[in-house]
Amino acid sequence: MVPIYRSDGEWVAVYEKKNLFNVDGEWIGFVVGREVYDPSGAYLGYLSNDKRLLRARARPRNRPRLQPPPRPLRPDMPATMPLAPMLAALPFSEIDLFEEFPDRLSFVSDTRPDMD
Repeated sequence: MVPIYRSDGEWVAVYEKKNLFNVDGEWIGFVVGREVYDPSGAYLGYLSNDKRLLRARARPRNRPRLQPPPRPLRPDMPATMPLAPMLAALPFSEIDLFEEFPDRLSFVSDTRPDMD
C-alpha cells in the first residue's frame, strides 16, 4: 500500500494493486502504467515520482475513455501513514488534483444516488 499525498503534505489516498482509494477506502480510480482514470474510465492525471496525483493545467483532450475494470474490494485502510517527503513546488503548467478538485476525489459517496 503506497500513500498518495497532497502538495501540502497531507495523506489523501493510497495506491494498491493498480487502484487508487481515498482515505475512507472508497475507490476513486484505476491506474494504467502511471496514468490514473476515474471509476467511469475518464482520464484524471498521473502519479508523480513524489507520490502525488498531478495533471497538466491544460486538460488533454485526446485521452480516450477507458473501459473500467470491475470494482475492487475495499482495502483495509491503515489508521495513519508516514509523513510526506519534502515535496517540490509545482510549475505553473501542472496542478495537484487533490488541491484543485478535492470534492471530486475525496467524497465519492456523495456523488452516488441515495438508496430509497
